[in-house]
Amino acid sequence: MLELEDVHVGYGRTTVVHGATVSVPADSVVAVTGHNGAGKTTLLRAAAGLLRPSSGRVLLDGEDVTKLRPHERVKRGLAYVPQGQQCFPQLTAEDNLRLVADTRKDGRAATAEALELFPALTAVLGRRAGLLSGGQRQQLAIARALITRPRLLVLDEPTEGIQPSVVAEIEATIRSLASGAGLAVLLVEQHIGFALSAASRYYVLEAGRVTASGDGGPAAVDRVRAAMAI
Repeated sequence: MLELEDVHVGYGRTTVVHGATVSVPADSVVAVTGHNGAGKTTLLRAAAGLLRPSSGRVLLDGEDVTKLRPHERVKRGLAYVPQGQQCFPQLTAEDNLRLVADTRKDGRAATAEALELFPALTAVLGRRAGLLSGGQRQQLAIARALITRPRLLVLDEPTEGIQPSVVAEIEATIRSLASGAGLAVLLVEQHIGFALSAASRYYVLEAGRVTASGDGGPAAVDRVRAAMAI
């Protein structure tokens, strides 16, 4: 599905990620974890097309998309949910969803399917998005991305600042998407327990380099903590 091959990427003359190789097979959840400043978000931005690597390749379904712009990757089935529960705060939750749905022939059906995954949003569709809780805004951001019917969902810190009950709901949704909807998920997350319980494989990023990788699951927590020296 997605291959990041020996990717070097950063900002201007400053390289942040140094030769990272990450593989996200179809129908799987892959987590990238590491300390603040390790380069996790930079790596995701390269995957989404917001940053162009200085060297290395980004492959989507075997096609080299390294030079493609973000909207071209969206057409190929990639959806990116950035960090920070991003939404249009002055618009209602429903209007936030319609901004995407109205661009698609199947927008109404796709919106209904997304709301089935996050039923709590149904009760707040008429409320301005800026007045929603952090958890509701995060669910809204993911639901909006799902309306594009992606085959690869890229999530940056989806549990940041969210109460535990909503974290559990998001984890369950990620699991169901990967197992039942044929969707691959690339997940950046500092919450190690969440990341490893949701993921089938993990990568640890330190100072822009992959320093450890392996199979996910609760049994991997101690290995990852050791790799991160925490």
